[in-house]
Amino acid sequence: MRILITGCNGQLGNEMQLLEKTNPQHTYFNTDVAELDITDQQAVETFVSENDIEGIVNCAAYTAVDKAEDNQELCRLLNTVAPGYLAAAVGKRGGWIVQVSTDYVFDGTKHTPYVETDPVCPNSVYGSTKLDGEESVLKACQNSMIIRTAWLYSTFGNNFVKTMIRLGQEKPELGVIFDQIGTPTYARDLAVAIFAAINQGVKPGIYHFSNEGVISWYDFTKAIHRIAGIKGCHVRPLHTEEYPTPANRPHYSVLDKTKIKQTYGIEVPYWEESLEECIKSL
Repeated sequence: MRILITGCNGQLGNEMQLLEKTNPQHTYFNTDVAELDITDQQAVETFVSENDIEGIVNCAAYTAVDKAEDNQELCRLLNTVAPGYLAAAVGKRGGWIVQVSTDYVFDGTKHTPYVETDPVCPNSVYGSTKLDGEESVLKACQNSMIIRTAWLYSTFGNNFVKTMIRLGQEKPELGVIFDQIGTPTYARDLAVAIFAAINQGVKPGIYHFSNEGVISWYDFTKAIHRIAGIKGCHVRPLHTEEYPTPANRPHYSVLDKTKIKQTYGIEVPYWEESLEECIKSL
């Protein structure tokens, strides 16, 4: 297949490129904004048509959750409008699209893992634009696979794991929120799941993917420091109210992965095993 990967300079885009080497049966077009402006509808249609694109993995997004509150127009353009352009362009050709979405489509008031059919209720600009992006894609292309993920990290770009390692080495003390619960996702594991879908044939619908297990940001930080061998930094648990942010975060965003595991027959690694693998790579 001829596959377009957007956002190739991001965490997931970089992991997708690494896995392309082990999936050489396809032809890949790795793009970021320099190669293809996905907010330009004509540019998208021309690129997809001229390169005979049969499938798209959209890894591009506006992910600065707090800045999104003040940059609503740009956030909507990247997270809602552009995915619709991509889906329409490939949909016209009978192709498929994998659109990466987020746990922020939920308000986090549940106490059991979210399944794909749970009511959505975003309470941030980022969450709202990502939910609208899901709807844009599903409407524009009948072969659409939405994958909602959470707490993404990798060896690439800026993320929570790298920030906590850096701060742990620089500071004697850190305060980290303990009353927001979820599951980290190693971007490489998500890329593996996406390739499982590509190689078995994309089955349309909404899916959830994160690593296995449940943890708070505080516990996650303690594990990062332990695995990275950081001993000189005291980590204190904070309430959400003690660390106010412009955007609301879901207090509980554990995702149920049953559907994607059963549909594609994949095993999902436990969060701590994946974290160890990532830190070893760093």
